[in-house]
Amino acid sequence: MRYQIIWAESAARELGKLEPPVARHIYSKVGELADNPYRNVKKLSGDRGFRLRVGDYRIIFDIDGERLKILVLKVGHRSRVYR
Repeated sequence: MRYQIIWAESAARELGKLEPPVARHIYSKVGELADNPYRNVKKLSGDRGFRLRVGDYRIIFDIDGERLKILVLKVGHRSRVYR
């Protein structure tokens, strides 16, 4: 089953601020999560969700396994995304 990807407004806004080649690469990697959201990701401490690493950028997201949805919460450079 494929998961549905839902972008938080703030995450979509941050993606739009990035250079087009970087944004396309991140968008592509997030799309791959729809097939297997637990592959190549790291669980963050506490209830903060999961992290996907794409070069120097990080995607913070949460998974709703019951509804088969992935909510992308944050997108940003690794030096700023966890703040």
